[in-house]
Amino acid sequence: MNAVMQAMRNHRSIRRFTAEPIAPETLRELIRSGQSAPSSSFIQAYSVIRVSNPEHRARIADAAGGQPWIREAAEFLVYCADLYRINHLCEQQGLGTLAGRTEHFLAASVDVALMAQNVLLAAESIGLGGVFIGGIRNDPALVSELLGLPERVYPVFGMCLGYPAQAIEVKPRLPVEVVLHEGHYQTAQVPEQVAAYDAAIRDYYQSRSSNRKVSDWSAQTAAAVQKKQREHMLAFLQARGFLKC
Repeated sequence: MNAVMQAMRNHRSIRRFTAEPIAPETLRELIRSGQSAPSSSFIQAYSVIRVSNPEHRARIADAAGGQPWIREAAEFLVYCADLYRINHLCEQQGLGTLAGRTEHFLAASVDVALMAQNVLLAAESIGLGGVFIGGIRNDPALVSELLGLPERVYPVFGMCLGYPAQAIEVKPRLPVEVVLHEGHYQTAQVPEQVAAYDAAIRDYYQSRSSNRKVSDWSAQTAAAVQKKQREHMLAFLQARGFLKC
């Protein structure tokens, strides 16, 4: 295992930061690193909004479910799937307006996720920490209004970045054997694998140095996915020019 792989496996979500700012050129280098991620057909269908207005941060923090680290982090970035530029060049090239096809939505959403992961990994490699903020999708219309997002651009998630003010243990992931299937999807093994992983997560939660609790992966995950349905997202995306066909 080399240094890059070790850095990947040491990832932790950081939500407490020191007051030290991130130098502007450092932030630019992180974004440049993000741009080195693969892109579907090289469309580079993403944009990043640096949110520096304290009032905007506060409103987004409240909309995201009351996450104070959005206000407190040295940097708060909103990552957007961006087909605005792509639509512009399609029209410029005489190929017509984008119809809002599902494939284009998927390509842009994957593009921005890959780019953002590169940014976070680069940040962690120089001693920074961060956390993704999916809670901005609680009110994507508000986020879009605050940030002046045009049609065919939608906010996918946010990211807090800064110098860590906490040291936490790495949360154990699912074993490789659970996610790497040989030849076909191994449905018969799922119940046993989930039960074993639940036991490992219970041990982790009860033994970590802070915020100990009694829970497991099944209970936490089922509650999360059933609670965070965000039924407004389809209508919001279609109004933005996505998922129309």
